[in-house]
Amino acid sequence: MLNICFTGRKINCGLSTRLPSTMGQISTNAIAGNKPVTNDADNTIPPRKSTIKMNGWQLHSYGDLEELQHTNNLKIPKIRCASDCLVRVRCTTVNPIDVAMLSYGSKVLNVMRCKPNEIEFPLIFGREFSGELVQRGMGVSPKLPIGARVWGVVPLQMNGAHAEYVTVPEYCLSTAPANLTNEEAASVLYAGLTGWSGLYITGGIGGLCGALSATGGGNYKRVLVLGGSGSVGSLAIQMLKSQGVQVLTTCSEDAVEMVRCMGADYIVDYKNPVEMDTLRDYAPYDIILDCAGQGADHVEKINLKFRQYITFTSPLLRNIDSSGMGLGLFKNAANLVETNVKSLSNNGGLVKWGFFTPSPNGILFLKKLIERRKLLPSIDSTFKFSQLPEAFKKVQDGHLRGKVVVIVS
Repeated sequence: MLNICFTGRKINCGLSTRLPSTMGQISTNAIAGNKPVTNDADNTIPPRKSTIKMNGWQLHSYGDLEELQHTNNLKIPKIRCASDCLVRVRCTTVNPIDVAMLSYGSKVLNVMRCKPNEIEFPLIFGREFSGELVQRGMGVSPKLPIGARVWGVVPLQMNGAHAEYVTVPEYCLSTAPANLTNEEAASVLYAGLTGWSGLYITGGIGGLCGALSATGGGNYKRVLVLGGSGSVGSLAIQMLKSQGVQVLTTCSEDAVEMVRCMGADYIVDYKNPVEMDTLRDYAPYDIILDCAGQGADHVEKINLKFRQYITFTSPLLRNIDSSGMGLGLFKNAANLVETNVKSLSNNGGLVKWGFFTPSPNGILFLKKLIERRKLLPSIDSTFKFSQLPEAFKKVQDGHLRGKVVVIVS
């Protein structure tokens, strides 16, 4: 789902009448008193210079972790559309996409930002958050009142939640489940919506209703999840089991008990070739969901029969970055066609690319599962806001058992 805003069009948005009548009042009531997170005497975020500024982490040029810079002088984002919501961020996370965007994806994302010929910097990462709604456009539903505790996601083309405040469209957030802490609420939606879109939009496991609503579906299907102990894989297993799907999964030996607690029916150590061979006994699979970053080339190695192989690791952005928009798109199409010719011949099924989709139906589906205690988030580690580069390094090193959470305020 791509949301492209067209520049040059004036939209008279207005703000909720529940808000104070001046920006000064908003700054004082909604922003003042939010203390920065500190680590120790040598690793402390300085206070803001004024109440209309905020702390945040920015990227000013593509590179590595050293390009991340903290500032306490960021402008608080503004409500620009009638459907916009301004949220005070309490917790956020670092995802693999945040690490990847340190060095690639600029050409496609700049087109999505409607600024193909402009400098995109500085960038703020952070694709998901939990916090409080402090301001909203006039078009926002009254079901999202000022002060509501919310959780949400940030589309890839927008500045993210690695700051004290973030603005997102209404469809990207909802009230947070009451039975989750701020840390837990911040750790669900990006990975959860990635898994949900792969299964229900790309894979169609729940049919048309599963893709267009929060009904789920997939009873009696058989799915193999590659990488069941990661953030996407662990949530995908729980989603599938809640819908009556038979779930097989792979993980490392030290994660077997953790994955078993999520309800997987059959678990194998991906490092053990004998165990991996037993997966052929359960083929064909309705879906093989690659949550381990193996990519489409892995199809030949596993040598399993399937109807669909869905991977979240595609060469889409990298090909366009290296070859330009036109040639990059051609390479992507040629790669997908070549891969599918081989897979149809050898494995009997199609290879597809799955992507994160900020869908209100997906958010509602995940919220219902959490409230019914059918889905529990898994947190690998927690960092203070001043330790954000360390959180990036943790994700960059890989082999996580859940999400890396950052406490902002």
